[in-house]
Amino acid sequence: MNMVNEAYLSLGSNIGDRNENLKEAIENLEASPEIKVINTSSIYETDPVGYENQEQFLNMVIQVETTLEPIALLDTCHEIEKNLGRKRDIRWGPRTIDLDILLYNQENIETDKLIVPHPRMQERAFVVIPLLEIQSCIKLPTMEVSLQAVLGDIPDRKGVRIWKQKNGEDVFALFVN
Repeated sequence: MNMVNEAYLSLGSNIGDRNENLKEAIENLEASPEIKVINTSSIYETDPVGYENQEQFLNMVIQVETTLEPIALLDTCHEIEKNLGRKRDIRWGPRTIDLDILLYNQENIETDKLIVPHPRMQERAFVVIPLLEIQSCIKLPTMEVSLQAVLGDIPDRKGVRIWKQKNGEDVFALFVN
């Protein structure tokens, strides 16, 4: 029996039907027998960071249980991005869907392909805010302080606004119009 691991993924989209892109990404993850989505944040609309000449993003964080090893989970995420039409033209540029592994258990992973915890997550309000919504007392394995304490130091947190509030129903209730 494979061990069940806990991972947190961030999802972002700013091309096409952003809401539908998030929903399809989650459906694709759920379709994998090795991945079970167990919690989702609300959906946030956020100002672009890094490359600012682009549309606003919808972002959210989901919690999954998976029997996949970290690299296999990453490969699955990349496969889903590709299936949903992700093109990697501009660094931090527009994308139909972006799936990032934020945390995998409480592990510190550093390979050429994958760094977990995600190396820039604590600078990004669009990741920290939805993550704290799901798991308010979370700490990163690489940090002494809680993520809640870090949030106060992030300058762009005003650029992150609730777009669709989660009301405690199941995962897909968020996407019902």
